[in-house]
Amino acid sequence: MDLLTANSDRITRNYLDSLLIETRYIDSTLADSHMELFGERFDTPIMTAALSHLGNTAPDGMKIYADGAAKAGALHWVGMGSYEELEEIVSTGARTVKIVKPLENNDEIIKELKHAEDAGCIAVGMDIDHAFDGKGGYDNVFGIPMKAKTAKELKNFVESVNIPFIVKGVMSPSDAAKCVEIGAAGIQVSHHHGMIDYSVPPLMALPGILQAVDGRIPVFVDCGFESGMDVYKALALGAKAVSIGRHLMPLLKDGSDAVADRIKDMDAELRGIMCRTGISDLSSMDPSVIHKTLY
Repeated sequence: MDLLTANSDRITRNYLDSLLIETRYIDSTLADSHMELFGERFDTPIMTAALSHLGNTAPDGMKIYADGAAKAGALHWVGMGSYEELEEIVSTGARTVKIVKPLENNDEIIKELKHAEDAGCIAVGMDIDHAFDGKGGYDNVFGIPMKAKTAKELKNFVESVNIPFIVKGVMSPSDAAKCVEIGAAGIQVSHHHGMIDYSVPPLMALPGILQAVDGRIPVFVDCGFESGMDVYKALALGAKAVSIGRHLMPLLKDGSDAVADRIKDMDAELRGIMCRTGISDLSSMDPSVIHKTLY
């Protein structure tokens, strides 16, 4: 099998495109895409993804990214970065989720989580899939050693803060069930844009994960989403919200208004599809509208 077929991003894109939609016009109305999450109201279930180091894409890229989310009324996620950078991000007004790496030093993890809470983040979490380097050892990110975490360690992180803790990088019912057991407030289904080849696409993994979670915590997804139609498919299958990152990155050079406008455009497309499938609001999403072609 050739390398392009092995590529998990390509597999994910193919799977997204294999999902077809049936229309339901009779008794349908205009749709509302507002989302309630963690006691707050957002204009859209489209969230930014937990990106880092966007200064390489545009000067002040991380702040532009956050400001775009704030202007769109979207929940903002952020990855690695300094304490000062996080404070600048939160100062934009973006309601922010801070995702930390599985650092080898657990004390440093707790310091990062507590700083994020003090800085005003709405939630925190951990990127569990950055633990290994793919060569039989633990990962090292920008010179910082990583290490896989046990359920007991994750539970300690959950209990170290007074805001919701989200586990990112969940791709199996087994890990999802453990996240519920440790008291996580949510999980994000993600293969980190192809952390390994031949990864199951997030939306293929989603039904089993939702069954394991059984409605006890919200389930988010990311990887490869580029349109309101992509977002609709994830929501119809049961995701609470969808993160979009790489699709927005080229817009950073045009400023936060361009980022906000793209999020709003995707949300408008989402609402348009909701209208055409008989879905009035996010609580009415119905997986039976999705039909799968042969994959």
